[in-house]
Amino acid sequence: MSKIFARFLKDESGATAIEYGLIAALISVALIAGATTLGGALNDTFQNISTKMTTAAEATK
Repeated sequence: MSKIFARFLKDESGATAIEYGLIAALISVALIAGATTLGGALNDTFQNISTKMTTAAEATK
């Protein structure tokens, strides 16, 4: 019984899987945060372009 318990304590494959899972989760959070920030900036840029195009179209009438 003690051999089985000692072998269980030496097995680190589960810990490695958990570490990879945590790394993947951190990368996902960073990607989501970056996409959210970039998405807001892109939205502002396209809104600005749309406003300028509308103003230019109104001026040519």
